Amino acid sequence: MKKLLSMLLAASLILGLTGCRRNKGNGTTALPDPYDAYEDYDQRSMAIYRDTLAPFLQAYQQALEAESVSQRYALMAVAEAELLASAVMLPLTAGGGSYTITRAAPYTLPYAQWGNDADRLRTLLVATSPIEAEDVAEMKTQWAKLRGTGEYAAWARNYLLEEGYTLQDSYRMAYTADPKTWDALATSRSADAEAIVNTYDGLYEYDCEGTLQPALAKSHTVRKNDDGTVTYSFALRPGVKWVDSQGRVVADMKADDFVAGFQHMLDAAGGLEYLVEGLILGATEYISGQNPDFSHVGVTAPNDATVEYTLISDEPYFMTMLGYGVFAPMSRSFYQSKGGRFGREFDPSAASYTYGNSPDAIAYCGPYLVSSATAENSIVFTANPAYWNEDGRRLQQIIWRFNDGKDALKTYHDTLSGVLDGTALNPSSAEKARTDGTFEKYAHVSARNSTTYFAFCNLDRQAMSNFNDGAAASSKDAYQNSRSRAALRNVHFRRALAFAVDRGGYNAQTAGEDLRLASLRNSFVPGNFVTLPEETQITVGNRQRTYPAGTLYGQIVQDRLNSLGLPIKVFDPNAEHGAGSSDGFDGWYNPQAAMEELKIAMQELGLSPENPIYLDLPYFSGGDAQTNRANAYKQSVERTLGGAVRVQLVPCADSNQVYYAGYYISAGYEANYDIYDLSGWGPDYGDPKTYLSTLLPGYEGYMTRMLGIF
Repeated sequence: MKKLLSMLLAASLILGLTGCRRNKGNGTTALPDPYDAYEDYDQRSMAIYRDTLAPFLQAYQQALEAESVSQRYALMAVAEAELLASAVMLPLTAGGGSYTITRAAPYTLPYAQWGNDADRLRTLLVATSPIEAEDVAEMKTQWAKLRGTGEYAAWARNYLLEEGYTLQDSYRMAYTADPKTWDALATSRSADAEAIVNTYDGLYEYDCEGTLQPALAKSHTVRKNDDGTVTYSFALRPGVKWVDSQGRVVADMKADDFVAGFQHMLDAAGGLEYLVEGLILGATEYISGQNPDFSHVGVTAPNDATVEYTLISDEPYFMTMLGYGVFAPMSRSFYQSKGGRFGREFDPSAASYTYGNSPDAIAYCGPYLVSSATAENSIVFTANPAYWNEDGRRLQQIIWRFNDGKDALKTYHDTLSGVLDGTALNPSSAEKARTDGTFEKYAHVSARNSTTYFAFCNLDRQAMSNFNDGAAASSKDAYQNSRSRAALRNVHFRRALAFAVDRGGYNAQTAGEDLRLASLRNSFVPGNFVTLPEETQITVGNRQRTYPAGTLYGQIVQDRLNSLGLPIKVFDPNAEHGAGSSDGFDGWYNPQAAMEELKIAMQELGLSPENPIYLDLPYFSGGDAQTNRANAYKQSVERTLGGAVRVQLVPCADSNQVYYAGYYISAGYEANYDIYDLSGWGPDYGDPKTYLSTLLPGYEGYMTRMLGIF
């Protein structure tokens, strides 16, 4: 049904946009809402989506029909430009790009811009003392020179030893949110996946130089079938064992464990399943219920040593997905021993179902076991004694220590004392490091990653307090909420809001004034995420354009925004010493354009700027940096828009309260905010689709619910 609903919506988009409506109210009762004509929630959401994001979806669908990889990437860039032009979400920052002090050597983790491999910690080199900034710089330089040779890991170890460092076999890091489940196949939340990924291995995984290497698979072959489908066949590594949390062997790994894992992933519907819709043969039909017979899904085990995946058609990014949780194995026998069932019998609410409820309720095939996990305290990973790749595991223990964010100096002090092995420096801790004399010696700027954080606009706010406990309650009445909801549905108002945010000042509250621009991201997909492998020609606006091989994705996004006449800079071809980037500058903040867009919005809406529009922004009031950042957003918007918009900061004394206002919601109607800036997306595989598909209609788009719909 979910798939059918989104298909119906896609078909309806060709009917065009709903015209602008003028809203009138008496200041005490809610303004009339044109979408109240839809009694069904999904139909209402589809109508709002249609009126907001039709150009994006049409361009995205065109990209899926591309005749080549280059044309696909180019058309995806056009689709992203349409998404950014809608201003339903404002890109804020990338991950990284902050001052850091660490004992962990750079580039000794798996290197990939997508998936979970970068969270696999077993290969990390960790010194017993912080690594000096000049040594970090030298290691980064050598990594760039040695990348692709397979020589960097050995060089890095020798370099550290030659420079007088001593290496340790443990790593201690801070974390801010406990896993909600230990079932790798039933979640797409980063707080879950970052922990669980250390308990299992994938078929293939990236090494520290970014090269895909065999892991649980020894090798693979690809064959094209007569019906147009493509089958990837993986020969499994022999001798891999499943163990429980005590390290006791519970089963031998077999190919059927990958089949069981895939079916459970589809049954659990934890947010991973959308990745294989339209990719794996029969997966869409199984998910929708059109064909509940899993034997028709293209995941099979011809024998105990071979697992096969049949794709509807060959996709260039398939192999890049294999390190992600969607393809994780699962011991069928252990799962069933914990009450697990498959297909229509799957019932996670059953009293007998305990799989994934705790670290003791999963089986392990990866480098670590979870030996203890105490909520909001610590998680301890210890070496799996039965691990197949003992020689590839450098760390014997990993300790996660909970940090509630209330003390801005805690992680800094903990790093110096050895309680933690590294920390990013916020403005307070950076100043303390300068005073202590440690900043100049140890502080360096961490690399930006491919995770993009952004602020969402709620297009159909229904919740005025958190769905789980009533926290983060709004002070707005029905009339005020109806005005803000009407405003946020207007593209010119959303653009005015986006142009009004001094993102550098906002970011400075956590990154520091001298790094206020360093981690800013101006697009959803990083501008250098992919390049065109060959020359291609597409239509951009009303103009045919030919892009040569090697053109960066971000350049095409910029060209489409330029053709729309929008004053948004998302890509700088001269950035990064001429390599080109979408990061490190503020291409959105434009007070003059903000006021121009606001004037148009108020005219279209029939609203008076003398009667302010109130927007709720929940924030973690227990942390100084988060409080300062929220105030920076508020002050920038109110100053730029001349008081026509008032940002109401909704304090959340507990970090979970602000998570439940948005990050933890399961449907759009639970979204308790007008603006929400505590969410982001990291890519799952090496194609722009991994970002853009998260904003699809119906229930296909994992992040669409952040818009207050679906």
